[in-house]
Amino acid sequence: MHSPIVQISLDLIDLDEALDTALIAVEAGVDWLEAGTPLLLAEGLRAVQALREAFPDHPIVADLKTMDGGYLEAEMMARAGATHVVVMARAHPETIKAVVKAGRDYNIKVMGDNMACDDKAAASRMMEDLGVDYIVHHTGFDERNGIAATGGPRLSPLDELDSVVRAVNIPVQAVGGLTIEEAIEMPKRGAPLVVIGAPLAIDSYSFNVASGDLMALLVEITRRIRE
Repeated sequence: MHSPIVQISLDLIDLDEALDTALIAVEAGVDWLEAGTPLLLAEGLRAVQALREAFPDHPIVADLKTMDGGYLEAEMMARAGATHVVVMARAHPETIKAVVKAGRDYNIKVMGDNMACDDKAAASRMMEDLGVDYIVHHTGFDERNGIAATGGPRLSPLDELDSVVRAVNIPVQAVGGLTIEEAIEMPKRGAPLVVIGAPLAIDSYSFNVASGDLMALLVEITRRIRE
């Protein structure tokens, strides 16, 4: 059983706001900092470099969602200070292998994301076989919101979580529209890497910090996860 790890997803588009939010998260007891995809698109490598400079001892996840050019993208993020990079299961297997090789060469960890896969358990097992270190079990933003907007059922990573956890022997992280209570329960469901991001701490549509007392929210979540 892996010890719970709490990660904040900095899905922001302003670097100063991201750094301020990261400081609150670290003071609240969050373990890992994620340079979210919107932040990487807005600020690029500078975002990872700034997080590394400000938080020299914290793991930093670069959520690249790599689909091609795997070695170069992972290498660039590692040189900027990332400790973890994300590759997509829907990428070509050679891309996944390239990211894994870069991970070994640069001593960083690789997270394999199963978003948009028809069989997420099989995709997760495939990525483990190719050498990734963690599974990101992911229900996509557009997927869940688009279906909800047409009156369809609520989609979340809870739907296939048990089968994914059973399929692999590496740690699992479940992301994609979880409520606070669901996020807190993740370690008990076999997914010890808990992500706090949109919509819990980051507004899903403005990509700014959500309203409310972020420090109090993060303190409560981290405390309850570790109880």
